[in-house]
Amino acid sequence: MTGEIHRVNEVVIPRPEGEVRTMSSSASGPEPADLGPVDVPRRAFLKSVGVAAITLPMVACSRPEVSHTKGEGLHMEIKRAGSQPSGKGPAEWFTGTVRIDPLFKAPDPARVSGASVTFEPGARTAWHTHPLGQTLIVTAGSGLAQREGGPIEQIQPGDVVWFAPGEKHWHGATPTIAMTHIAIAEALDGKVVDWMEHVSDAQYRT
Repeated sequence: MTGEIHRVNEVVIPRPEGEVRTMSSSASGPEPADLGPVDVPRRAFLKSVGVAAITLPMVACSRPEVSHTKGEGLHMEIKRAGSQPSGKGPAEWFTGTVRIDPLFKAPDPARVSGASVTFEPGARTAWHTHPLGQTLIVTAGSGLAQREGGPIEQIQPGDVVWFAPGEKHWHGATPTIAMTHIAIAEALDGKVVDWMEHVSDAQYRT
């Protein structure tokens, strides 16, 4: 080809014997500038328009990179086994010998806390409720649990017990076998539990 051809919005397609054919771009796509027969090799056409056809969609669809900033004060916390002292279950809240091993108390704005509680044979909680409910996960031994108005249920390792918010209940060991469970509850207005009267021997053995 001799000379230069300047066309706006056109793709120049080489024709045999030095002739030139153009394709004009429009809103509905490329249209031939003339309808005469032309034998354009596929490789020559792709070489003419291939780079633009591949690059433009990539440019149109590319998205700017988003930078993420680490939050200040965020950190993982590990409480090592044995790092928190055990406590004795207060006589106001329990019958028999009970050991409480604190596990966690999440910082604000979270309000969940958990403890591992071990009941010696015959030991149990007093009747109580939780404003946002309570989950028990039995980890050892054999225990008992009861909601007000319901039967006493035996609970074993692996069992997960849920008490609904405000549901009056108690839980503890069987008369002959100790029991350990993890107790998890959330605080409402700073309160996790409301303690009530003790479970009598008659109620416990019913």
